[in-house]
Amino acid sequence: MNFKHRFTPLALAIAALPLAAAAQDAAPAATLPDVVVTGNPLASDEIATPSSVLTGPELVLRRASTLGETLATQPGMSASYFGPNANRPVIRGFDGDRIRVLNNAGASLDASSLSFDHAVPLEPLLVTRIEVLRGPAALLYGGSAVGGVVNVMDNRIPSAPQPGVSGALELRGGGAADERAAVASVDAGGNGFALHADAYGRKTDDTRTPDYDRPDGAGGTTRAERIVNSASDAKGGALGASWVGEHGYLGAAVDTYRNDYGVVAEDDVTIRMKRDKLALAGEWRDADGAVRAVRGRVQFTDYEHREIEGTGEVGTTFTNQGTDARFELEHAPIGGLKGVIGGQAENARFQALGEEAFVPSTRTRQGALFVFEEQAVGAGKLTYGARVERTSVDSKGDDVSADPRFGAATGRDFTTGSAALGAVWPLNAEWKWTGNLAYTERAPTLYELYANGAHVATGTFERGDLDQRKERGTTLDLGTQWQRGRAHFKANVFVSQFSNYIALFATGEPPVVNDEGEELPVYAYHGVKARFVGGELQGGWRAFEGAQHTLDLDAQLDWVRADDRSNGEPLPRIAPLRVGLGASWGIAGWTLRTDLRHAFKQDRVPSDDVATPSYTLLNLALSRPFDAGPTSGLFYVKLDNVTDELAYNASTIGTVRPLSPLPGRSLSAGVRLTF
Repeated sequence: MNFKHRFTPLALAIAALPLAAAAQDAAPAATLPDVVVTGNPLASDEIATPSSVLTGPELVLRRASTLGETLATQPGMSASYFGPNANRPVIRGFDGDRIRVLNNAGASLDASSLSFDHAVPLEPLLVTRIEVLRGPAALLYGGSAVGGVVNVMDNRIPSAPQPGVSGALELRGGGAADERAAVASVDAGGNGFALHADAYGRKTDDTRTPDYDRPDGAGGTTRAERIVNSASDAKGGALGASWVGEHGYLGAAVDTYRNDYGVVAEDDVTIRMKRDKLALAGEWRDADGAVRAVRGRVQFTDYEHREIEGTGEVGTTFTNQGTDARFELEHAPIGGLKGVIGGQAENARFQALGEEAFVPSTRTRQGALFVFEEQAVGAGKLTYGARVERTSVDSKGDDVSADPRFGAATGRDFTTGSAALGAVWPLNAEWKWTGNLAYTERAPTLYELYANGAHVATGTFERGDLDQRKERGTTLDLGTQWQRGRAHFKANVFVSQFSNYIALFATGEPPVVNDEGEELPVYAYHGVKARFVGGELQGGWRAFEGAQHTLDLDAQLDWVRADDRSNGEPLPRIAPLRVGLGASWGIAGWTLRTDLRHAFKQDRVPSDDVATPSYTLLNLALSRPFDAGPTSGLFYVKLDNVTDELAYNASTIGTVRPLSPLPGRSLSAGVRLTF
């Protein structure tokens, strides 16, 4: 046993035990209904779009080193899982630029959708709340939200009065990657002003796994027990300030993100990533005239990552510098309608420099107008919306010093439109129905248009199509919800039909031989007819409640079937049918949580992929909230993958899947303090 790696979680556990043992059970605080903010500009109690929220102790216990892994067990969600450091959320089988990742409703300008090995530059340790909308949310957030929206929230720009000083500190360690992490935040204010500061640091080693056969690149395999080149070192922080008044706020924040991590597809390549951002946000509300509220946010982002070779040389540099702005105006009721009109603009300059750059430098500009209206109809309500968007994607072509690859400078312009109709209809005090019908259009991205080169991370030669047409699809989502006390049930089914769905497909051409003599299969982006069908079921109930003991049970199931209807094959990287069972046993202030997750075999794969075996993972977590004078908090210990099951993620790209199994059995612990 490696005592060095086991020491961190055990030390945290021992240090926190006196606090937990001396804690008094906190009286339950009265809470208001949890209102979803994302895609809900009128702050309605109920929205028609299927949604999930992670906050409070549940978020603390589910937090992982990446956003995708944090959300991977939510209904209808998985992760791209390019090893433990590059994980983008996947919703209902949609990934990449069909999922809109937001930070406080502002765009996350980065390069994570360009390649599976590019991380999302958002730190889960600093997040106070994550909201997920499943299904088309393009109405308010653009064509790249056709699969859904993930909105990561924090308090870096305070929007409410801050009396006195408060803060939080969290220490955590252990796990399969021998994580050592700390995060601290402080909020202070008075006399109409509010201040925020935070900082974090996280280090991990190569992730431990059950023993597996790792491809050696020469046609054979070697036995391994860690994901090679998966260590990471991340750090960052932010400063923010706001003027906060009775009718609104106006504030700004500057934050920085740094992350150095290994690329699991290449044993000696490290990505050195940095992102700096300045954000301005404000709201004016509670007006009595024709305009009831105005909200706005503007962000300036400077993103860069360098891929460092084993020799220390920089192989490729990616930069993305840009501005995004978003404004919403809430109008007074007009007849039976109340709603918002808004506008959004983005301007991003993307550069790819180096011999391994497979896309040219580009400039992407987007401008959009949207409207969202809500109408009460009997006991229920209807929602209507529309959006029109203009997108320009211009390529700079070949650098004069480079080998001809991308041709002359050129550009494409697209006008896209989206429309949606939603309904929420209560049948009685316990049951309600929801429905959504949406038509969406998405402009092709820079890589779908201009890619032409070897993509080292995927081991392929990728080619775009300058004549690419915009993506078009229609989605119908139907749902029902029931709640009686602590017992609840929710079900959603959906079908998404695309007349043009842009994806990366094998061309069947002879492979391209690179400078190292490796043969790279040729793939090209082109549109096909496609259909996605699936659903999510989830429920929970209190099975037992006594003076000192409680037992809560829950279960969930999700599935997606995605087909390329032009070629008669399944679409790639789709999560299989998954079932989850959970139990939370409360005793004298402690909670023991058990999660059992089973993923069935995924053998509905295209001809250039292989089936992913089924697996069952068992996770345990022991937690205890506590109060110690002016300080309160949460202590927790987690034992993940108890049976040390060897498992692979079906949503991982096929060339990387055998290199990066899911983590093996591991112990971790942490303590979060608030004051």
